[in-house]
Amino acid sequence: MLLNLLIKPGWVVVENLVQDRLGHAAFGTFTALYALTLVLASVSDLGLTQHTTKRVAAEPSFLPEYFPTVLPLRGVLSVVFLGVMLAVGWVIGYRGYTLTLLALVGGGLLLTQYAQFLRGAVQAHQHFNTDAWLSVFEKALLLGLVVALLPVGITLTNYIGARTVASAFTFVLLYALVARLFGRVPWRLNRQQAGEVLRGSLPFALITLLYGLNERIDMVMLERLASPQEAGYYAGAYRWVDAVMMYLWTVLPLFFAKFAHALHRKDEQRDLLWFGQRVATVPLLIICAFVLFRGEVLFWQFKHSSPEELARMTLCLRILFVNVLVHAFFAIYSTLLTSTSFERPVSWLVALSIALNVGLNFVLLPRYGAVAGAVNTLICAVLVSVGYVTLVYRRAGVAVPWALLGQLTLSFGGLCAVWYSLQRYWQLPWLAESIVAGLVFVALLFITRVVRVSELRPLLKRGG
Repeated sequence: MLLNLLIKPGWVVVENLVQDRLGHAAFGTFTALYALTLVLASVSDLGLTQHTTKRVAAEPSFLPEYFPTVLPLRGVLSVVFLGVMLAVGWVIGYRGYTLTLLALVGGGLLLTQYAQFLRGAVQAHQHFNTDAWLSVFEKALLLGLVVALLPVGITLTNYIGARTVASAFTFVLLYALVARLFGRVPWRLNRQQAGEVLRGSLPFALITLLYGLNERIDMVMLERLASPQEAGYYAGAYRWVDAVMMYLWTVLPLFFAKFAHALHRKDEQRDLLWFGQRVATVPLLIICAFVLFRGEVLFWQFKHSSPEELARMTLCLRILFVNVLVHAFFAIYSTLLTSTSFERPVSWLVALSIALNVGLNFVLLPRYGAVAGAVNTLICAVLVSVGYVTLVYRRAGVAVPWALLGQLTLSFGGLCAVWYSLQRYWQLPWLAESIVAGLVFVALLFITRVVRVSELRPLLKRGG
């Protein structure tokens, strides 16, 4: 986990350099192609990775009995995925060189997903250290390849080629490792077993498809309906959103397990929700405030962009971080619902959000471009969050911490007021300004009683 957390910021910095060297239009094209392959990724997997990991962990006999069927089945689905992806690319207007790039991007993702599928067997057999190193290896290899390209001149073709090489090398290495750990698995497709496995995996595929559409469809539609340039602006801003949201995607699975364990104990679920509300929200409040007041600092690497381009990316970034703020407050409600058998209403909410987002995109993207994409994302996040809170209150029967939500809102409002005053009256360098604002925010957390001295005393005594 530590290595992953170290590589993620490094990758954000390198991608900024890549976008600066390639230009916004070229990088926007790549990001749209990559987003399209991710949206269609559920076709290549159909939930087999999650289903297989679950079965192998619960039934050790599953691997030798079913893997001769699952391996070729996964290969067939990968070929189908490649065909569907290229067909969709053709339908939405990709031709020639761009369609070839789509095939390369899709092929690289196909190999990465097959590697993740093989890692499921490694995880299920409790080889967690091995799995962790494998997870880091591809990212580190790709990072090294891209850094090596920067001095000699990076192009869209060799950038996508480097990604494909890293995926292929990791896949070959992992396949050899799985064969060494578990012996050579023969490919022998059994129709009855294939049908059984697919029936068990399809629910996972539906969830993957919904969330993939919800997160990635904006980029594809932006590049097609507006321009690759606008897609590049959006990509430059969204990269920071993706990096910061890693905090939630690291923390919330821990609460998922806790909520599931307390399935029939509403008081325990309430206490977890109230505690988790602070854990999920407080760190992101200071980050969101920083972006709202000093977001332009994050684009320091874009030396080849005009002031107008930087201003547009900064505006998109600020709107998208209001979206992050909404998730900081309400993503934990989704975690509570999905861990306590409310997956279906949550899926309907996500589907409604996708439909609204697509509709807004068709109307607004051609005229307003990347800014419209950011606004549409925010509108959908607010809609879904209202739905989450309503479901928790009315269907799950867990008390919503309204007072705590008010205290957190008050803390954030006070922080923004202080930051505005610092910029208007003090005009400090951005780092000094951020440190002063951070110290004031800590004080505000105590003043609004989001954090209480009585809660810290036991921790201080234990530390002493």
